Amino acid sequence: MIRILLAEDDDSMRVYLARALEKSGYSVIAVDRGTMALPLIESGTFDLLLTDIVMPEMDGIELAQRAAVLAPEMRVMFITGFAAVALKGGAPQPQAKVLSKPFHLRDLVAEVDRMFEVGDASGL
Repeated sequence: MIRILLAEDDDSMRVYLARALEKSGYSVIAVDRGTMALPLIESGTFDLLLTDIVMPEMDGIELAQRAAVLAPEMRVMFITGFAAVALKGGAPQPQAKVLSKPFHLRDLVAEVDRMFEVGDASGL
């Protein structure tokens, strides 16, 4: 099963995204900040880091940069309401996808499905 680490500081958005991804067959661990995500990346194996860009303590870009060192095989997708921040705020990984808010849940699930084309999340 594909494992996703979700870092999103907005409580309702975090719950909403985690539920949608779980219903689509993904395993999701959700945290409310980048500083909580780092120890999980160090101790576990995730296929995807799905992170908001603007968060307290550590933004998503810094989180992704640190994650690239700890888990270079892990894919990254940024979710943000501030698309310009993603473009100017640092060096997002070249293979990182940026999904701008607002987006429909089916768009998020479709993007995640595309990232893992080896079969769909249901295993069919």
